[in-house]
Amino acid sequence: MISNLLDKVGVFRIFSGYPVIASFSDRNLDLGFDCPDYKKNRKEFLRLLDIDYDNLVCAKQIHSANVVEVCKKDAGGVIPDTDALITKAEHLALAVFTADCPSVFIYDSRNNAIGLVHAGWRGSKDKILQKALMLMRQKFGTEPKDLFCAFGPAIHACCYEIGPDVAAYFPEGVTIRNNKRYLDLALVNQNQLLGLGVKKSQIEDSAICTVCSNVRYFSYRKEKEESGRMMSVMVLK
Repeated sequence: MISNLLDKVGVFRIFSGYPVIASFSDRNLDLGFDCPDYKKNRKEFLRLLDIDYDNLVCAKQIHSANVVEVCKKDAGGVIPDTDALITKAEHLALAVFTADCPSVFIYDSRNNAIGLVHAGWRGSKDKILQKALMLMRQKFGTEPKDLFCAFGPAIHACCYEIGPDVAAYFPEGVTIRNNKRYLDLALVNQNQLLGLGVKKSQIEDSAICTVCSNVRYFSYRKEKEESGRMMSVMVLK
């Protein structure tokens, strides 16, 4: 798995040469729904990527494993009660919001389709990535061998202390230090992708911990209610 190979903030090398835009914001702009200036901030961020704000479709997340296919008629809208979006529509900008949970970018290079997933611990427990890939297979004919995937900033095992109740769901993703349990959700989801048949060489991890790099990225674990939200966005050109 490729790591630490960002050409610049928020841009993945693994999608280079493919007709996709895949990026994530930092704490310079709060793009979450609770920010009074979220529309203005989103327009500013999308302008940097040459993405039309009117083509944005956002997930209204509930820490579920719900996956929804969207199309051009959904442009400008918010999809309720979902944590993952998939599409084959060109120029439609998929968006999810994070402040510790991994965002997972998915590109089907054979069928030219994309998916974007918010993989919190509840969604990861319920295998949201597997469900996203299953729906992409059903709708687009997606096969794991054709996928290129990337992970945005997230809290990692260095900082994500959890209790025994959460740890019980992730027997292979928990490390113990000083009698405390720590979880790496990005690693958990990367292993799920490998188990589904995605090639190791076609997975890239930004390797950014939102707590360690809190000066640059929002972290709900560190900032609590004061935390804003980053936006991950993916578009088929």
